[in-house]
Amino acid sequence: MIMRLIVGLGNPGRRYARTRHNAGFMAVDRLACSLGVQVRRRREGALVGEGSLEGEPVVLGKPQTFMNLSGQAVAALVARYQVPLSHLLVIHDDLDLPLGRLRLRGRGSSGGHLGVESVITELRTDSFCRLKIGIGRPGPEEDVVSYVLSPFRRAERPLVEAVLGEVPEAVRVWATRDLEAATNYINSLDRRGEARGR
Repeated sequence: MIMRLIVGLGNPGRRYARTRHNAGFMAVDRLACSLGVQVRRRREGALVGEGSLEGEPVVLGKPQTFMNLSGQAVAALVARYQVPLSHLLVIHDDLDLPLGRLRLRGRGSSGGHLGVESVITELRTDSFCRLKIGIGRPGPEEDVVSYVLSPFRRAERPLVEAVLGEVPEAVRVWATRDLEAATNYINSLDRRGEARGR
């Protein structure tokens, strides 16, 4: 049976644990909890956990190489588990997507995300699925690097929790539907109004 590999991008260590740039790690943690998987074993420069998703084997991964070298761990995991790129999903934060939104893409450029750029470089292709988690852009006076490496503000946390709550179902849809149907479903999700109304 073909293995699926779902990798969240982020930076290791407590300092970065709840920062915007670690939205990919947060998503994998939420998915792991829903699947009853512990992402603790060290393998190929990443923390990994093995389980099943809709009756198929799945590996969840969180590279420990720091964001800009994420591709090293991702490529090593792809090789180790012999995962076809059609069965790889990379989850990461996205500055150009509003907070509270998810977006699935089947291929494309990194959009300036250095973690995704590293994955593209190491895999030598941009033909793999990405689940993007919107973090929004900083204000005009705020430095982008400082923004992505800072924690979500208290007022943002209900919306962050709402969109992370969508991740397990979004991943299930990606795994069980064709790409067009999965994209249409996931890209229509928007928790902004609901979270604001709490």
